[in-house]
Amino acid sequence: MVQQTNKTENRIVPLEEIRNIGIIAHIDAGKTTTTERILYYTGKTYKIGDIDEGTTQMDWMVQERERGITIQSAATTTFWRDHRINIIDTPGHVDFTAEVERSLRVLDGAVMVFDAEEGVQAQSETVWHQADRYRVPRICFLNKMDKLGADFDNAVKSVKERLGANVILITFPIGKEQGFRGVVSVLENKAFVWEKDDSGATFEEIPIPKELVEKLARAREDLIEKVSGEDEKLMEKYINNEKISLEELKAGVRRAVINNRVVPVYCGSSLRNKAIQQLLDGIVDFLPSPLDVPPIEGLNPKTNKKEKREPKNSAPFCALAFKIQTDPHVGRLTYLRIYSGTMTVGSSVYDANTKKNKRIGRLLLMHADKREEIDKATAGEIIGVIGLDNVKTGDTLCDSKHPLILETISFPEPVISLAIEPNTHVDEEKLSYALSHLSEEDPTFKIKTNLETGQTIISGMGELHLEIIVDRLKREFNVDVRVGRPQVAYKETITVVSSAEGKYIHQSGGRGQYGHCFLRLEPRERGEGFEFASEIKGGKIPREFIPAIEKGVCGAMEKGIVIGYPMVDMKVVVYDGSYHDVDSSEMAFKIAGSIALQEAAKQAGPVLLEPIMKLEVVIPEDFMGQVIGDISSRRGQIVSTSVRGKMRVVTANVPLAELSGYATAVRSITGGRASFYMEPLCYEIVPKNIQEGMVARIRGEGK
Repeated sequence: MVQQTNKTENRIVPLEEIRNIGIIAHIDAGKTTTTERILYYTGKTYKIGDIDEGTTQMDWMVQERERGITIQSAATTTFWRDHRINIIDTPGHVDFTAEVERSLRVLDGAVMVFDAEEGVQAQSETVWHQADRYRVPRICFLNKMDKLGADFDNAVKSVKERLGANVILITFPIGKEQGFRGVVSVLENKAFVWEKDDSGATFEEIPIPKELVEKLARAREDLIEKVSGEDEKLMEKYINNEKISLEELKAGVRRAVINNRVVPVYCGSSLRNKAIQQLLDGIVDFLPSPLDVPPIEGLNPKTNKKEKREPKNSAPFCALAFKIQTDPHVGRLTYLRIYSGTMTVGSSVYDANTKKNKRIGRLLLMHADKREEIDKATAGEIIGVIGLDNVKTGDTLCDSKHPLILETISFPEPVISLAIEPNTHVDEEKLSYALSHLSEEDPTFKIKTNLETGQTIISGMGELHLEIIVDRLKREFNVDVRVGRPQVAYKETITVVSSAEGKYIHQSGGRGQYGHCFLRLEPRERGEGFEFASEIKGGKIPREFIPAIEKGVCGAMEKGIVIGYPMVDMKVVVYDGSYHDVDSSEMAFKIAGSIALQEAAKQAGPVLLEPIMKLEVVIPEDFMGQVIGDISSRRGQIVSTSVRGKMRVVTANVPLAELSGYATAVRSITGGRASFYMEPLCYEIVPKNIQEGMVARIRGEGK
């Protein structure tokens, strides 16, 4: 048995009793409130945190408490039924989707929280599919059962239909809306109500209400049938009408959940402190331990072959850096998920991505912005480390004698940008320091300098994302900046195959410069990115100069030829060229590659690409026509309309460039009764007439 020592609890925790979980959901579904209740009922905190009062443990940033939203994922450790639960509370707002992406990459299980009135919402689908991509087993918690309009059956139906989940009911509600009193446990055949204790710490068992007896029988039959389908012994008992014990059922459900065959559903009200204990039981009973998930797999850089690491302390050390944070108290903090082996203070680890050894300064157990120092961390842990300079998000730390590179974390490209300028010379020096730290923390935050204007351009996932960045510059780093208007992050691409020659010859009296190549450009599908290939044969261009040509190509692609936006989704092939024995150099071939790329791009049908947003608007039926008309006037394409309780939901794909001021417009149309949500969907070609207008305007400004 692999064991772990927990300094806080001063006891040994077997690896099979560890749960690494995330709380994920659409914005305002109640993730942080649910996490706060979990911490309260497990004894981690002694006062229930409140989002409206700004007293939550997990939302510790000033910006989070002011806005009542989660911006950064926060990690904490707590205990329930002698099991250690490492929790990451993630943001719900799409602008901070990178926090969800990196959290799901290192977690073993997840709790998906839904608003019982709204059911599946737009961001619910996004994070669900992110969890699918990493094959993260999950359980569902239908929150806000006491809310006006809450409908358990409709919410369950939306999870089945919109997410394709094979759900089984573990609990269902007693009463609805303001009459919500408690839950019926399908597994235990019991009913529990919360009526005497406002804190929800105590509850009592009651006879199952008569009106729910039939529903319980149906839910139990469905549960046994689905779980038996995943277990031969249970199937045999089920077919022969033999009694299946509670322990057998729980074990069957656990296996089915870990294999991503079923999704257990719980319900309750986090704000009203009801049914959190049952959810905690579900986390312990059904979500996997580090031993239940497949061993992590990576590439050995020495042999170029795949290798696995078992979750054992005796295995070679292997961990993934999934988050970098600039902590005001301790400096640069690196969050690690340890997959195998042991890490101790003062020891040395190997960064397989940079091929450098790193010394461990301090090891920390995290509780949001609070921390506790430990001497050792082992397999299955999620910890913070101080002293790992130059380690980036997605880097693998391992044993230098047994190197391994794990699959890195992929992040979406920014869709919006703005220009910032420091107010004083002192601010100018502080700005570069602050921006470099913020970009280390957030892989979706990009920085570049406009060489023509000298302005610093920052890019992110949305206006809120950039607003938070600017706010942090001022508050955390004391940098005073002027901010321009948000601009859409356009891109450029090509539409037809083309070829061109690039030749750079320069004589300056001594040794000259000679670089010569022919490039072929081929368009790729949206989202396929850039590919470079060489078809050079017979040594027409020496092999050592091919990377230089690629560098020149990549440099030229940074500034496209339509308006100057970066070029994407194309394949570039170097297929011919020549060299000079004395004068050829890497610099010459880099310049030749750049020249050839620009010439070929002009002949390749260059076009602008614009970000398209998935827009979901929830409105009363009376305003359907006006809202749809407004979306159409913004070049939007209506994808679907549906009913959600008493409201109507319009889903559309709309260019981001047309959504400036949309919040004000839709509220004006509906008298403030609409809510909307949008997230990046894809890039598409800008219509020809609009592109021509943009080009003419840019050239006019240039004059």
